[in-house]
Amino acid sequence: MRLLRTLENFSPDLRHGAVSIGNFDGVHLGHARLVERLEAKAREFGGPAIVFTFDPHPARLLRPDEAPPPLTWAERKAELLTELGVDAVIAYPTDEALLGLTPEEFFDRVVCQQLGARAMVEGPNFRFGRDRAGDVGRLTTLCERAGMTLEIVDPLTDGDEYVSSSLIRERIRTGDVDAARKMLTKPYRVRGLVTHGARRGASIGFPTANVEAIDTLLPGPGVYAGRGMTMDSTWPAAINIGPNPTFGEHVLKFESHLIGFQGSLYGQPLEVDFLARLRDIHPFGSVDELKRQLANDIKTSRKIAEQ
Repeated sequence: MRLLRTLENFSPDLRHGAVSIGNFDGVHLGHARLVERLEAKAREFGGPAIVFTFDPHPARLLRPDEAPPPLTWAERKAELLTELGVDAVIAYPTDEALLGLTPEEFFDRVVCQQLGARAMVEGPNFRFGRDRAGDVGRLTTLCERAGMTLEIVDPLTDGDEYVSSSLIRERIRTGDVDAARKMLTKPYRVRGLVTHGARRGASIGFPTANVEAIDTLLPGPGVYAGRGMTMDSTWPAAINIGPNPTFGEHVLKFESHLIGFQGSLYGQPLEVDFLARLRDIHPFGSVDELKRQLANDIKTSRKIAEQ
Protein backbone atom coordinates (compact mmCIF):
# COMPACT_ATOMS: atom_id res chain seq x y z
CA MET A 1 0.00 0.00 0.00
CA ARG A 2 1.40 3.38 -1.03
CA LEU A 3 -0.36 6.21 0.80
CA LEU A 4 0.94 9.75 0.39
CA ARG A 5 -0.18 12.87 2.24
CA THR A 6 1.80 15.50 0.37
CA LEU A 7 2.91 16.34 -3.16
CA GLU A 8 6.24 17.72 -1.99
CA ASN A 9 9.20 15.77 -3.38
CA PHE A 10 6.73 13.77 -5.43
CA SER A 11 8.37 10.59 -6.69
CA PRO A 12 9.11 10.61 -10.45
CA ASP A 13 7.80 7.06 -10.82
CA LEU A 14 4.32 8.29 -9.87
CA ARG A 15 4.19 10.93 -12.60
CA HIS A 16 2.98 10.65 -16.20
CA GLY A 17 0.20 8.16 -15.56
CA ALA A 18 -3.57 8.10 -15.21
CA VAL A 19 -5.25 10.03 -12.40
CA SER A 20 -8.70 9.93 -10.83
CA ILE A 21 -9.76 12.60 -8.35
CA GLY A 22 -12.58 12.20 -5.84
CA ASN A 23 -13.57 11.25 -2.32
CA PHE A 24 -13.90 7.49 -2.93
CA ASP A 25 -15.65 7.18 0.44
CA GLY A 26 -16.40 3.56 1.24
CA VAL A 27 -14.76 2.27 -1.96
CA HIS A 28 -17.85 0.72 -3.52
CA LEU A 29 -18.48 -1.21 -6.74
CA GLY A 30 -18.94 1.99 -8.70
CA HIS A 31 -15.47 3.04 -7.61
CA ALA A 32 -14.17 -0.39 -8.63
CA ARG A 33 -15.54 0.12 -12.14
CA LEU A 34 -13.81 3.51 -12.32
CA VAL A 35 -10.51 2.05 -11.05
CA GLU A 36 -10.70 -0.68 -13.69
CA ARG A 37 -10.75 1.98 -16.39
CA LEU A 38 -8.06 3.96 -14.56
CA GLU A 39 -5.75 0.95 -14.67
CA ALA A 40 -6.47 0.45 -18.37
CA LYS A 41 -5.53 4.05 -19.11
CA ALA A 42 -2.39 3.76 -16.99
CA ARG A 43 -1.29 0.70 -18.95
CA GLU A 44 -2.05 2.48 -22.22
CA PHE A 45 0.37 5.27 -21.30
CA GLY A 46 2.88 3.07 -19.51
CA GLY A 47 2.50 4.94 -16.23
CA PRO A 48 0.98 4.50 -12.75
CA ALA A 49 -2.68 4.49 -11.73
CA ILE A 50 -3.09 7.27 -9.15
CA VAL A 51 -6.08 8.20 -6.98
CA PHE A 52 -6.09 11.71 -5.56
CA THR A 53 -8.49 12.08 -2.66
CA PHE A 54 -9.09 14.52 0.18
CA ASP A 55 -8.59 14.18 3.93
CA PRO A 56 -10.87 15.29 5.44
CA HIS A 57 -13.84 15.53 3.10
CA PRO A 58 -14.04 19.15 1.81
CA ALA A 59 -17.53 19.51 3.30
CA ARG A 60 -15.98 19.19 6.78
CA LEU A 61 -14.40 22.61 6.19
CA LEU A 62 -16.97 24.23 3.95
CA ARG A 63 -20.22 23.02 5.55
CA PRO A 64 -19.30 21.33 8.84
CA ASP A 65 -22.93 21.08 9.98
CA GLU A 66 -23.89 19.28 6.77
CA ALA A 67 -20.79 17.14 6.30
CA PRO A 68 -21.64 13.44 5.95
CA PRO A 69 -20.02 11.04 8.42
CA PRO A 70 -17.21 9.18 6.65
CA LEU A 71 -17.42 5.52 5.70
CA THR A 72 -13.67 4.95 5.63
CA TRP A 73 -10.54 6.45 7.13
CA ALA A 74 -7.57 7.31 4.89
CA GLU A 75 -5.51 4.16 5.55
CA ARG A 76 -8.48 1.86 4.99
CA LYS A 77 -9.41 3.69 1.80
CA ALA A 78 -5.85 3.32 0.51
CA GLU A 79 -5.84 -0.38 1.43
CA LEU A 80 -9.07 -1.04 -0.47
CA LEU A 81 -7.98 0.95 -3.52
CA THR A 82 -4.63 -0.81 -3.56
CA GLU A 83 -6.40 -4.17 -3.57
CA LEU A 84 -8.27 -2.99 -6.66
CA GLY A 85 -4.95 -2.29 -8.38
CA VAL A 86 -4.21 1.40 -7.75
CA ASP A 87 -0.46 2.12 -7.56
CA ALA A 88 -0.69 5.00 -5.08
CA VAL A 89 -3.31 6.97 -3.17
CA ILE A 90 -2.78 10.62 -2.31
CA ALA A 91 -4.86 11.63 0.72
CA TYR A 92 -4.20 15.33 0.38
CA PRO A 93 -4.75 17.44 3.52
CA THR A 94 -7.80 19.55 2.79
CA ASP A 95 -7.22 23.21 3.64
CA GLU A 96 -8.46 26.65 2.63
CA ALA A 97 -5.61 27.10 0.17
CA LEU A 98 -6.58 23.96 -1.75
CA LEU A 99 -10.29 24.77 -1.66
CA GLY A 100 -9.61 28.31 -2.84
CA LEU A 101 -8.10 27.23 -6.16
CA THR A 102 -10.22 27.88 -9.24
CA PRO A 103 -10.86 24.88 -11.51
CA GLU A 104 -8.16 26.13 -13.87
CA GLU A 105 -5.65 26.66 -11.07
CA PHE A 106 -6.34 23.24 -9.57
CA PHE A 107 -5.98 21.55 -12.95
CA ASP A 108 -2.78 23.38 -13.87
CA ARG A 109 -1.03 23.11 -10.49
CA VAL A 110 -2.11 19.70 -9.25
CA VAL A 111 -3.04 17.62 -12.30
CA CYS A 112 -0.51 18.97 -14.80
CA GLN A 113 2.47 20.32 -12.84
CA GLN A 114 2.59 18.11 -9.74
CA LEU A 115 1.11 14.86 -11.02
CA GLY A 116 2.17 15.23 -14.63
CA ALA A 117 -0.95 13.29 -15.65
CA ARG A 118 -1.38 11.99 -19.18
CA ALA A 119 -4.94 10.76 -18.65
CA MET A 120 -7.85 11.34 -16.29
CA VAL A 121 -10.75 9.06 -15.45
CA GLU A 122 -13.83 10.45 -13.68
CA GLY A 123 -17.54 9.93 -13.15
CA PRO A 124 -20.18 12.11 -14.85
CA ASN A 125 -20.93 14.08 -11.66
CA PHE A 126 -17.33 15.08 -11.01
CA ARG A 127 -16.89 18.62 -9.63
CA PHE A 128 -13.66 20.41 -8.80
CA GLY A 129 -12.22 23.78 -7.90
CA ARG A 130 -13.48 26.65 -5.75
CA ASP A 131 -17.21 26.48 -5.05
CA ARG A 132 -17.23 23.23 -7.07
CA ALA A 133 -17.37 25.43 -10.16
CA GLY A 134 -15.62 22.92 -12.39
CA ASP A 135 -17.71 20.21 -14.02
CA VAL A 136 -17.06 17.52 -16.62
CA GLY A 137 -17.61 20.02 -19.42
CA ARG A 138 -14.92 22.35 -18.10
CA LEU A 139 -12.62 19.41 -17.38
CA THR A 140 -13.05 18.24 -20.98
CA THR A 141 -11.93 21.65 -22.24
CA LEU A 142 -8.92 21.75 -19.92
CA CYS A 143 -7.82 18.23 -20.87
CA GLU A 144 -8.13 18.97 -24.59
CA ARG A 145 -6.08 22.13 -24.12
CA ALA A 146 -3.39 20.16 -22.26
CA GLY A 147 -3.36 17.30 -24.77
CA MET A 148 -4.59 14.94 -22.06
CA THR A 149 -6.97 11.98 -22.46
CA LEU A 150 -10.20 12.08 -20.43
CA GLU A 151 -12.58 9.15 -19.94
CA ILE A 152 -15.95 9.51 -18.24
CA VAL A 153 -17.19 6.28 -16.64
CA ASP A 154 -20.92 5.66 -16.35
CA PRO A 155 -22.16 5.11 -12.79
CA LEU A 156 -23.25 1.68 -11.58
CA THR A 157 -26.88 1.09 -10.66
CA ASP A 158 -28.44 -1.01 -7.92
CA GLY A 159 -31.99 -1.55 -9.08
CA ASP A 160 -33.43 1.92 -9.69
CA GLU A 161 -30.71 3.74 -7.74
CA TYR A 162 -27.12 4.67 -8.49
CA VAL A 163 -24.51 2.98 -6.30
CA SER A 164 -23.08 5.86 -4.31
CA SER A 165 -21.50 6.64 -0.97
CA SER A 166 -24.67 8.52 -0.02
CA LEU A 167 -26.88 5.50 -0.70
CA ILE A 168 -24.55 3.19 1.22
CA ARG A 169 -24.44 5.67 4.10
CA GLU A 170 -28.24 5.63 4.23
CA ARG A 171 -28.33 1.82 4.33
CA ILE A 172 -25.74 1.65 7.11
CA ARG A 173 -27.44 4.34 9.14
CA THR A 174 -30.63 2.25 9.20
CA GLY A 175 -28.69 -0.92 10.05
CA ASP A 176 -29.08 -2.57 6.65
CA VAL A 177 -25.47 -3.71 6.44
CA ASP A 178 -26.56 -6.60 4.22
CA ALA A 179 -27.59 -4.19 1.44
CA ALA A 180 -24.51 -2.04 2.00
CA ARG A 181 -22.26 -5.07 1.79
CA LYS A 182 -23.59 -5.92 -1.68
CA MET A 183 -22.57 -2.47 -2.93
CA LEU A 184 -19.14 -2.32 -1.29
CA THR A 185 -15.97 -4.05 -2.46
CA LYS A 186 -15.47 -5.39 1.09
CA PRO A 187 -17.72 -5.65 4.18
CA TYR A 188 -18.32 -2.39 6.02
CA ARG A 189 -15.67 -1.82 8.67
CA VAL A 190 -15.34 0.49 11.66
CA ARG A 191 -12.48 0.98 14.08
CA GLY A 192 -12.24 2.20 17.64
CA LEU A 193 -10.52 1.83 20.98
CA VAL A 194 -11.48 -0.79 23.56
CA THR A 195 -12.43 0.84 26.86
CA HIS A 196 -13.82 -0.33 30.20
CA GLY A 197 -17.56 -0.94 30.18
CA ALA A 198 -20.07 -2.07 32.80
CA ARG A 199 -18.90 -5.71 32.44
CA ARG A 200 -22.51 -6.87 32.09
CA GLY A 201 -21.53 -9.40 29.43
CA ALA A 202 -18.73 -10.90 31.48
CA SER A 203 -21.01 -11.24 34.50
CA ILE A 204 -23.36 -13.56 32.56
CA GLY A 205 -20.68 -15.47 30.66
CA PHE A 206 -20.49 -13.43 27.45
CA PRO A 207 -17.62 -10.93 27.76
CA THR A 208 -17.61 -8.08 25.26
CA ALA A 209 -15.17 -5.43 24.12
CA ASN A 210 -16.66 -2.00 24.70
CA VAL A 211 -15.55 0.11 21.72
CA GLU A 212 -15.40 3.91 21.68
CA ALA A 213 -13.70 6.68 19.68
CA ILE A 214 -15.38 5.57 16.44
CA ASP A 215 -14.38 7.94 13.62
CA THR A 216 -16.71 6.61 10.90
CA LEU A 217 -20.45 6.06 10.60
CA LEU A 218 -21.78 3.54 13.12
CA PRO A 219 -24.62 1.26 11.92
CA GLY A 220 -28.03 1.72 13.48
CA PRO A 221 -29.02 -0.11 16.66
CA GLY A 222 -29.22 -3.88 16.41
CA VAL A 223 -27.38 -7.16 16.83
CA TYR A 224 -24.98 -8.06 14.03
CA ALA A 225 -22.72 -10.88 12.89
CA GLY A 226 -19.22 -9.87 11.94
CA ARG A 227 -15.51 -10.24 12.42
CA GLY A 228 -13.23 -8.50 14.89
CA MET A 229 -9.62 -7.71 14.01
CA THR A 230 -7.24 -7.31 16.94
CA MET A 231 -3.58 -6.42 16.55
CA ASP A 232 -2.78 -10.15 16.37
CA SER A 233 -5.64 -12.03 14.77
CA THR A 234 -9.18 -12.12 13.35
CA TRP A 235 -12.17 -13.54 15.25
CA PRO A 236 -15.82 -14.25 14.49
CA ALA A 237 -17.86 -11.65 16.34
CA ALA A 238 -21.36 -11.06 17.68
CA ILE A 239 -21.90 -7.30 17.79
CA ASN A 240 -24.38 -5.26 19.80
CA ILE A 241 -25.10 -1.62 19.03
CA GLY A 242 -27.63 0.02 21.31
CA PRO A 243 -28.70 0.08 24.95
CA ASN A 244 -29.08 -2.85 27.33
CA PRO A 245 -32.79 -2.62 28.24
CA THR A 246 -32.86 -5.93 30.12
CA PHE A 247 -30.70 -4.30 32.79
CA GLY A 248 -32.48 -0.94 32.61
CA GLU A 249 -29.65 0.73 30.69
CA HIS A 250 -30.58 3.13 27.92
CA VAL A 251 -27.24 4.55 26.76
CA LEU A 252 -26.23 3.52 23.26
CA LYS A 253 -23.08 1.37 23.31
CA PHE A 254 -21.00 -0.52 20.78
CA GLU A 255 -19.97 -3.92 22.13
CA SER A 256 -18.34 -6.82 20.32
CA HIS A 257 -18.05 -10.38 21.61
CA LEU A 258 -15.04 -11.97 19.90
CA ILE A 259 -15.96 -15.64 19.67
CA GLY A 260 -13.18 -17.83 21.04
CA PHE A 261 -11.01 -14.94 22.23
CA GLN A 262 -9.56 -15.05 25.74
CA GLY A 263 -7.61 -12.25 27.32
CA SER A 264 -7.80 -8.48 27.70
CA LEU A 265 -8.11 -5.89 24.95
CA TYR A 266 -8.39 -2.79 27.13
CA GLY A 267 -6.63 0.17 25.61
CA GLN A 268 -6.06 -1.60 22.28
CA PRO A 269 -7.46 -0.72 18.84
CA LEU A 270 -10.14 -2.97 17.39
CA GLU A 271 -11.53 -3.09 13.85
CA VAL A 272 -14.88 -4.73 13.18
CA ASP A 273 -16.45 -5.91 9.91
CA PHE A 274 -20.25 -6.03 9.71
CA LEU A 275 -21.49 -9.06 7.77
CA ALA A 276 -25.21 -9.33 8.56
CA ARG A 277 -27.89 -7.90 10.81
CA LEU A 278 -29.42 -10.53 13.07
CA ARG A 279 -32.16 -8.81 15.05
CA ASP A 280 -33.46 -5.74 16.86
CA ILE A 281 -32.53 -4.72 20.38
CA HIS A 282 -35.32 -5.49 22.86
CA PRO A 283 -35.66 -6.29 26.60
CA PHE A 284 -35.89 -9.89 27.81
CA GLY A 285 -38.07 -11.17 30.62
CA SER A 286 -35.16 -12.66 32.55
CA VAL A 287 -31.38 -12.99 32.48
CA ASP A 288 -31.71 -16.67 31.53
CA GLU A 289 -33.84 -15.73 28.52
CA LEU A 290 -31.21 -13.17 27.51
CA LYS A 291 -28.43 -15.75 27.86
CA ARG A 292 -30.27 -18.21 25.61
CA GLN A 293 -30.69 -15.54 22.97
CA LEU A 294 -27.04 -14.50 23.20
CA ALA A 295 -25.98 -18.12 22.75
CA ASN A 296 -28.09 -18.27 19.57
CA ASP A 297 -26.64 -14.97 18.36
CA ILE A 298 -23.11 -16.28 18.85
CA LYS A 299 -23.87 -19.56 17.08
CA THR A 300 -25.36 -17.71 14.10
CA SER A 301 -22.55 -15.15 14.03
CA ARG A 302 -19.86 -17.84 14.01
CA LYS A 303 -21.59 -19.63 11.12
CA ILE A 304 -21.85 -16.43 9.06
CA ALA A 305 -18.28 -15.30 9.80
CA GLU A 306 -16.79 -18.67 8.86
CA GLN A 307 -18.61 -18.96 5.53
